[in-house]
Amino acid sequence: MGLHRVRSGPSSPFDDVYTMPISERSLPKYRMPDQTTDARAVRALIEDELALDGNASQNLATFCTTWAEPEVHRLMDVCLDKNMIDKDEYPQTAEIENRCVHILADLWHSPAGEAPMGCSTTGSSEAAMLGGLALKWRWRERRRAEGKPADRPNLVCGPVQVCWEKFARYFDVELRQVPLEADATGLRPHQLRPYVDENTIGVVAILGVTFTCDYEPVAELSRELDAIQDATGLDVPIHVDAASGGFIAPFLEPGLRWDFRVPRVASVNASGHKYGMAPLGVGWVVWRAADLLPEDLVFRVNYLGGDMPTFALNFSRPGGEIVAQYYNLLRLGREGYRKVHTACRETARWLAGEIASMGPFTPVYDGHGGLPAVTWTLSDPAAPFTLYDLSDQLRRRGWQVPAYPLPPDREQTVVQRVLVRHGTGRDKIALLARDLRTAVERLGTIGAVHVSEQPGFHH
Repeated sequence: MGLHRVRSGPSSPFDDVYTMPISERSLPKYRMPDQTTDARAVRALIEDELALDGNASQNLATFCTTWAEPEVHRLMDVCLDKNMIDKDEYPQTAEIENRCVHILADLWHSPAGEAPMGCSTTGSSEAAMLGGLALKWRWRERRRAEGKPADRPNLVCGPVQVCWEKFARYFDVELRQVPLEADATGLRPHQLRPYVDENTIGVVAILGVTFTCDYEPVAELSRELDAIQDATGLDVPIHVDAASGGFIAPFLEPGLRWDFRVPRVASVNASGHKYGMAPLGVGWVVWRAADLLPEDLVFRVNYLGGDMPTFALNFSRPGGEIVAQYYNLLRLGREGYRKVHTACRETARWLAGEIASMGPFTPVYDGHGGLPAVTWTLSDPAAPFTLYDLSDQLRRRGWQVPAYPLPPDREQTVVQRVLVRHGTGRDKIALLARDLRTAVERLGTIGAVHVSEQPGFHH
């Protein structure tokens, strides 16, 4: 039997993270502390604060990815130190970006014999702005070559996401937003002619309207622009904002002509971090051909090593999201994307049927012909509650379901919207439907609380 000497001396300090000095007061908020603090305590306390955020999986307002496979998390860790701007330092990450651009150009039917050009961005908003800048620069070059003034560019669109309003304001372009017709949810071809003139740099077509989630008819808009060109000589290109639909339509509606199969489509943007299923922070823009991206917009950087062309509104940014996008493209393939989005679409259509059966609602978009989503309005404008009241009731169960008015000229129509994404399964949506029914019954019994302000949903 071994003998053990018992040593005397002070015992180890008690170091539970909730008994340390930083845990005994509110966390510093507006001034950096003077001393260092135990890492475990800081992490635990910040995680405690983050727990007060909404549950991302119940956020049915956002188009963005809220679930990813464990392999994506591991790849993001590997890429934590990779700066996407430094293509000389991280050439393989740059190569992966290049592969993604090629895959997307192929997915969106880049014409044979053309030399498409594209890049990653921080999201579809930046990608849309880059597409808009290329439209403005090409229009301006053409006007100057013709000896005509180039100081009053305009961009024609229907109900667009706020990034296009930012583009117009930041880059001095008149945004001509065509009002919605009484029974429409997006831009219609016959509305174009009064808005297009010699100063029009392009028309934006939306593949997945933010407000209702259906598609604008890109091919039909192109045919109307063909007719306008025949009548006036004006050759107006189309940019397709496919922020969400660019990763949906190729798999669920492969015969739909919205991409580079339409000759007038000059460029397409999409969000990798929406239905591309990559983590937040990556978008894509692709031009039909390299000459559609004016050389004046491309910067060449040599102080990082090498000679690197770049077109972006940002400079340094992480490479992990791009690597994760490539992972998804390889991991899922066309079959996988089709299966995932089909499941989402069928769940959305099931929810549309449940909502229609509840009585007080009229579907505006039921999941057919667009994104995996549902949009509805109140059937009776004199109902005892509003959709804002219903949104407030659902928040009590953790659900974030936005309510908002449609764009001009349909502001009087308030709608509610649910997006079904990867990771939002049928069981979860069935629980939402149950809670919707309960909320409707409660509001019908106790009366509305009449929420006076529209809840803030900005996705």
